[in-house]
Amino acid sequence: MVIAAISTIAVPGLSNAVHASLKNSPKAVLDEAWQIVYREYVDPSFNRKNWKAIRQELLSKEYSSREEAYRALRQALELLNDPYTRFMDPKQYERLTSQTAGELSGVGMQLSLDEKTKSIVVVSPIKNSPAQAAGIQAGDQILEIDGISTQGMSVDNAAEKIRGNVGTQVEVRIKRAGQEEFNVTLTRARIELEAVYYRLNTEGERKVGYIQLREFNSHAAEQMKEAMEELVEKQAEAFVLDLRGNPGGLLRSSIEIARMWMDDGMIVSTVDRDGETQEIRANRTAITTLPTVVLVDGNSASASEILAGAMKDNHRAVIMGDQTFGKALVQSVFSLSDGSGLAVTIAHYYTPNGTDISKKGVTPDVKLELTDDQKKQLASDPQLIGTQGDPYYARAINILATEAASRPLAISERENPK
Repeated sequence: MVIAAISTIAVPGLSNAVHASLKNSPKAVLDEAWQIVYREYVDPSFNRKNWKAIRQELLSKEYSSREEAYRALRQALELLNDPYTRFMDPKQYERLTSQTAGELSGVGMQLSLDEKTKSIVVVSPIKNSPAQAAGIQAGDQILEIDGISTQGMSVDNAAEKIRGNVGTQVEVRIKRAGQEEFNVTLTRARIELEAVYYRLNTEGERKVGYIQLREFNSHAAEQMKEAMEELVEKQAEAFVLDLRGNPGGLLRSSIEIARMWMDDGMIVSTVDRDGETQEIRANRTAITTLPTVVLVDGNSASASEILAGAMKDNHRAVIMGDQTFGKALVQSVFSLSDGSGLAVTIAHYYTPNGTDISKKGVTPDVKLELTDDQKKQLASDPQLIGTQGDPYYARAINILATEAASRPLAISERENPK
């Protein structure tokens, strides 16, 4: 799983000699992880650390538990001074793979914590989920989960209790405005997460397609294609692509999605540990060349920055908002033999113009910073996002209304296509 900016690669079995000496020992996973870093890590100097000596130190110790071995491995990885090369215990690895797969086993409810009442609230049921089929609605309060009160429970704890194996059941007690409390029994299923939310807005005399891309999981590209084709069919005349808060995800998803927006030009270049450069380009499969504004903020990272950087450097869209996060590294995620996992940085990436955005981010064409009051208002009322009550979106509509931005971009008009 390649994270932009993640490819799940099973580690081959250990050699017979190593396997015999480490079998049933916590050291086995340590050696697996060490070998992966030794073979794949982007910096062959290992941050000027003696990685072979580190292996000897790891394997010379005795560990009373897997948790103790995990701690030692994490300490060793910290020597690389790379926060993105990291070890994940089995639960953490399972969460990551579920996220990037864009699927989970549950009932399909997005939850939040109401700041006023401190209660667990349904933000929205996921499309085609057991929750939606059972009539769960946005704004419903979850009072109990299998008879356990949610009072004082965090959103993460509530979500953990609701998730479970496909085919099993969970009972939730619901409080809905204007109704008496009631119980709903839901059967867990495999849920495809919505990475893309979209709608057609009418702004004056113009139809604008609004698309919010929440993450680059394995279903993001197919969902983006569906959204764009439907909005084009509905006669959208311009687009607002919202990447705010998008932390990134799969490198291949960012490339597939960039090709839906760009008909020509370079998307990104990557450089591996041997200095080999790979240039990835558009392939004349764009769904639209209509004028577009891309919304970004300080939480737009990784694959989001690949997409925003490509569209900026190729003059395909106006990038608007705050400076992005600044993550210009690519990771591969490897599964280990005990169910844990390892994310390893394998390459550095650059925007089409050769810009290194590491720790700097993509600079928007139009900068917009919200006041604290505006941020609080959007956080307290997510329904405002992508409407005229959203300062980012409202500014994007103003940009699209100008003559320069509202003219469709022909490929021949783009400056210095690569």
